[in-house]
Amino acid sequence: MVRGRTEMRRIENPTSRQVTFSKRRNGLLKKAFELSVLCDAEVGLIVFSPRGKLYEFASSSMLKTIERYKMNNKEVIDNNKSNEQNIQQWKQDSELMSKKIDVLEDSKRKLMGENLESCSVEELHELETELEQSISKVRWRKNHLLEEQVVQLKEKEKVLLEENALLQKQGPHTTLSLGLNTSKEMVPQCDKNMDVETELYVGWPGGGGRTQQLLKG
Repeated sequence: MVRGRTEMRRIENPTSRQVTFSKRRNGLLKKAFELSVLCDAEVGLIVFSPRGKLYEFASSSMLKTIERYKMNNKEVIDNNKSNEQNIQQWKQDSELMSKKIDVLEDSKRKLMGENLESCSVEELHELETELEQSISKVRWRKNHLLEEQVVQLKEKEKVLLEENALLQKQGPHTTLSLGLNTSKEMVPQCDKNMDVETELYVGWPGGGGRTQQLLKG
């Protein structure tokens, strides 16, 4: 026969409630004993009946188990307090950091020339001083970089001048050698015994009648 699930609510009938308490109490004490034996666990069980009667089970000593519980519970409480204190400290640090960020943002906007309506003369004078100091630092850095660039350019100029001087020393000899080779290749060698014929035309250019004389050398 399948037992139905018991509804978890207070039993209104006093007799049924007492019977159920007795059965469940004995079962609970038995389970506590089995847990301590099977698992080698330190178990302490305390039960008060509806009429105030005490029922207990301890695998070793109830007082020692209770003392151990108090010590462990104290550590838990201390840890919780420490965590709460850390959380509070983090909140305060976060709020302080947020305020600092707001101040820096406001100062940045004022340095950019914004939200100056609420500034006094003293504050404006301080802003002016800070801007002048910033401009001075920027100019110094710019001049320093320009000086470094000038030095680098002078070094490059020196190297180029040296290379140019070296090329000027080597240039004329190279050009002369190239000219001589070209002359030998372009001028053909003539045979002294070879006859050369030339023609001489006398008359108007393009005319039909003209005198031609053929001269042989």
